[in-house]
Amino acid sequence: MNIFNQTGRYFALMLKVFSRPERHSIYLRQTFNEIENLGVKSVGIVAVISVFMGGIMTLQVAYNMTNPLLPNTLIGLGNRDSLILEFSSTIMALIMAGKIGSNITSEIGSMKVTEQIDSLEIMGVNSASYLIMPKIIAVVLMFPFLYILSVFFGIIGGLIVGPAVGAVSVADYINGIQYAFIPYYVTFSLIKCLVYGFLIASIAAFFGYTVEGGAFDVGAASTRAVVNTSIMILVWDLILTQLLL
Repeated sequence: MNIFNQTGRYFALMLKVFSRPERHSIYLRQTFNEIENLGVKSVGIVAVISVFMGGIMTLQVAYNMTNPLLPNTLIGLGNRDSLILEFSSTIMALIMAGKIGSNITSEIGSMKVTEQIDSLEIMGVNSASYLIMPKIIAVVLMFPFLYILSVFFGIIGGLIVGPAVGAVSVADYINGIQYAFIPYYVTFSLIKCLVYGFLIASIAAFFGYTVEGGAFDVGAASTRAVVNTSIMILVWDLILTQLLL
């Protein structure tokens, strides 16, 4: 019953978030602040992780291609498609669920336990909409850009590591990246990114907004938010893959 109760409370909160908005100028300013805090400040970790993962995947594909009949261009192709289809969207979303999700939950949860949200309600402000909607919009807008950066840096990582260790030549790697490219794969992953962005921001905000107790409970809520967000990301990855591919 707890699952159904939590699900009902989640949808009730989302209904409150997207109803009775305050002044649009306030939302616009808040949204830009959240884009900087949640999106722009995540570029560094996305770039670093993607460079290393691109290099690792390039080496793994190269070392598993023991058949001499297979051309070395498949190394670049394998790294490219792995990044575009799964790593830079789903795996990066799981990583961002830990960084962005815990940030959102702890911020809103701290306001909840210190009764700042109650103060907003007393002043007649729709606290759910004021606090949560800018975060959802910011994450949904920024996630596709983070995805594109992740693909770019992942390919660069493979281009650096592969030739450096002698696993593949620069020419073969670049030819592999260009070979049999399917633009729809990017469209498919961008759609997934929009869904993941909404899940990360909304689920994290829900656990922060509904937390009860003190500082210890905020930490526990952050953990629950990351776990539940990760599960939902994988569930929706399966659903969207079945529907769109």
